[in-house]
Amino acid sequence: MTAASTAHDKAAPPGPLCRVRLLVAYDGSPFHGFALQPGQPTVAGRLGAALARLAGHEVSLTCAGRTDAGVHARGQVVHTDVAEGLLDAHQEPGRLVRSLTRQVGPEVAVLDAQRAISGFDARRSALSRRYRYLLLRTPWPDPLLRSFSWHVPGELDLAAMRLGADTLLGEHDFAAFCRRPPNEGSTVRCVKETRLSIEGDGRLLAFEIEANAFCHQMVRAIVGALVAVGKGRMTPADLLARLRSKDRSGGQSLAPPFGLILEQVRYPPDQVEGGIWSPPRWGSVA
Repeated sequence: MTAASTAHDKAAPPGPLCRVRLLVAYDGSPFHGFALQPGQPTVAGRLGAALARLAGHEVSLTCAGRTDAGVHARGQVVHTDVAEGLLDAHQEPGRLVRSLTRQVGPEVAVLDAQRAISGFDARRSALSRRYRYLLLRTPWPDPLLRSFSWHVPGELDLAAMRLGADTLLGEHDFAAFCRRPPNEGSTVRCVKETRLSIEGDGRLLAFEIEANAFCHQMVRAIVGALVAVGKGRMTPADLLARLRSKDRSGGQSLAPPFGLILEQVRYPPDQVEGGIWSPPRWGSVA
C-alpha cells in the first residue's frame, strides 16, 4: 500500500532518483497502523520523516502489507525513491541502516537497505506474504507477553484446529473472513500454507499462514474462527461452511491485533536474492 510522507517541506529534487528497498521490523503497539493518518502516530510517518531528513526532500513509501493498529512486523518490505546522493553518501555497508534506525527507534528498526532493481514494487512485485499469530494458552496472563500474544486460557483441541486450517488451503473467496473492500474489490485469495505449532515451553501456540495476499482483517478473522474450533464452539465443517457461504453478516469474533506479526514477504528471485529477504550481518551498529 502507498503512504506519502509530508514530513519534509522540500519537494523531490529535479535530478536523478533511485529506488531503494528497506527491510523493516516494528512493534506496532504505539502506532495506528503502517499508513499515514493525520494527527496519529504511524510507522510510515516515523520512517518517512527520517528518510526525508536524510534525503533532503519529500518521500513516498510503498509497503508490502499495510498492517493495522497494534499489528507488528518482523519482515516488512518498503520501497521509496530518493535522490542518488543519499546512497552516494551512505556507501559503507550498513551506514544508511544505522542512520535510519537511530532516528526511528526504539519501536522501529531498519534491518537492511538495498538499491532496488528497475521495476521493483514492494507491494505489486510480492508473490506472497506470511503472517504469524501467537496464542498464550496458560491459565493466567503474562504481562510480559501481553503486547505480542492473545491470552486464551483453557484447553484447545489442536487436531480440530489443524483440520479447520486445512480447509483454507487453495484459492477461495474469503468474503466471510474479510471486511468489505472499497470499490467492491475482489476477496479471492490463494492460501499456500497453514501451520499450527507449539513453541518454547509449550505455553505459546503459533499459527502461521502464507497467501498471495490478504484482505483487511482476514488473518484475525481466521484466528478467531480457529480458536472457536479449538474451544468446541465450531467444528472444522462449520468453518468450511462459513468459508463457502461468503457471508460475514452472521457475525464472528476477531482475534485482537496485538498477537499478529507480518513475518516475511516472498519475491521473485531475480528481484530479491533467494526470494525471501533476510537481514545481513553488518557487525556492530554502535
